[in-house]
This record gives sequence, structure tokens and C-alpha cells, in this order.
Amino acid sequence: MDTSGPYLIVLETAEGERSFTCGRDEFIWNAAARNGILLPAICHQGRCLTCAGQLVTGTVDQSKSNSYFPEDKEAGFVLLCTGRPSSDVRIIVNQQWTMREHRRRLKLPAPYS
Repeated sequence: MDTSGPYLIVLETAEGERSFTCGRDEFIWNAAARNGILLPAICHQGRCLTCAGQLVTGTVDQSKSNSYFPEDKEAGFVLLCTGRPSSDVRIIVNQQWTMREHRRRLKLPAPYS
């Protein structure tokens, strides 16, 4: 099995599904922008949660995120600005408020809440 990518990214948006490919070393947010898909983001460091999504299927490497916790992964959240695919993925976008509420419940940092 080839694990080098590129991987198929499917984003579930309010307007419907959008799909594109993304390399293993590329941030999902950047690949979306390259394909004309505008997603929210402020810090591009994995801190502000503005780019948060809910992972439906697949795996995302969050090792470049400055503020990503095991509890986030367990709950299925991903940060698109610093997340890199490690498989084909399906993600529900615009989940920043849901992720912030998740963080508040666990007393984890939740900027802009």
C-alpha cells in the first residue's frame, strides 16, 4: 500500500461536498486554497481553532499544531491549517464553535470563546 499520497480530501460544507487531492507534507487548508476553496483561518499555527473540522473518516497528522490535545483527537477534531493527511479523509468543516465548546467542557484552551 502506497502511503506517500497524494490523498483524496472530501470536505463537507454547507454548500455541499468539495474534493481535491493533498500531499502528505501539505497542510489541508493550503491544498483547499490552492483548489479555490476558501476556509476560515486566523493564526495558521493551530492555536485559534478557527479552521477546526470534524474528522469523519481517515487520519490527519497534527504534529505541526501548536495547541492540539489528545482529547481533541479522541473527539475527532482536526485543525485544517496545520493538519496534514496521512490517508484519504472526509471532514466536516466550520466546526470552530463545536470544538471551542468541547475545549471549554474539558477546561482546555479555547481562544475567542
